[in-house]
Amino acid sequence: MPTDLFAAGTDTSSSTVEWAIAELIRHQKILAQAQQELNSVVGLDRVVTESDLAQLTYFQAIIKETFRLHPSTPLSLPRIAAESCEIKGYFIPKGSTLLVNVWAIARDPDIWADPLEFRPERFLPGGEKANVDIRGNDFEIIPFGAGRRICAGMSLGLRMVQLLTATLIHCFNWDLPEGQLAEKLNMDEAYGLTLQRAKSLMVHPRPRLAPHVYLA
Repeated sequence: MPTDLFAAGTDTSSSTVEWAIAELIRHQKILAQAQQELNSVVGLDRVVTESDLAQLTYFQAIIKETFRLHPSTPLSLPRIAAESCEIKGYFIPKGSTLLVNVWAIARDPDIWADPLEFRPERFLPGGEKANVDIRGNDFEIIPFGAGRRICAGMSLGLRMVQLLTATLIHCFNWDLPEGQLAEKLNMDEAYGLTLQRAKSLMVHPRPRLAPHVYLA
């Protein structure tokens, strides 16, 4: 159904963008470096466009790290075994419902150094996971699943998360409500089919581009 596709795409994309902004508020040096890259590539006289995204190397690493720490569907979607099989010593009867714990895989200390730390540098050239792809080709990070049943909206969802997050951090600086400290920002998760924040992010935007940009 078209409504199913629309609901699935908007809910997961918006929650991922919210996690990205929250992490950047908590890590001001990373935010500053991302904004510096955006200033260099895009400038201060226009907004980010889709064609700019490929040139934003550091920003792309931020998006990958967000998908790693905060996958939109932490247990992926249920699968059913069409036939009985054995995988690494585990017997799986035909008809079994299977859930892939995407959240746990991306936080496995045997695979990731400092897995609970938000470190985009791990995906940069020379980093520990510089060549890892999040499009289902590397099983240590599969926010969209993998194989023939990979998320049908992966390309659209990834592009929308990239463009919206880039636009928000390029166009605005973000302040927390008075009395809240970035290092104390609530990062608790509300578990469900999708990975939402337990407490919605509340921030105040401050424009950082040339005034005429906001009149378009």
